[in-house]
Amino acid sequence: MSFDTIKANDVAKYIGRQNVLIIDLRSYEDYINGHIPTAINIPYENLEQERHKLNKDNLLILYCDRGHISLMAARDLMKYGYHIKSMYGGIRAYYGRLV
Repeated sequence: MSFDTIKANDVAKYIGRQNVLIIDLRSYEDYINGHIPTAINIPYENLEQERHKLNKDNLLILYCDRGHISLMAARDLMKYGYHIKSMYGGIRAYYGRLV
């Protein structure tokens, strides 16, 4: 099993789509200061404890600050059978609207 990477600005086509969950892996403080629309916050430190709440039928799009943490999280989650895309470059590479 493997995962894909997507360009930061390609995430816009997934916002609001059914069966897609965008996950912000940054701290809660960073999340509330601005995140991609429809993204939920699961800090990377909490991902292992929270992963059982994630639906394996959904596409999970992971992002962090610069892209390194989302790659690690993608490797962790793919072992459990999740369908994942990691956002290359993290939120620093994203030029879309933040909420």
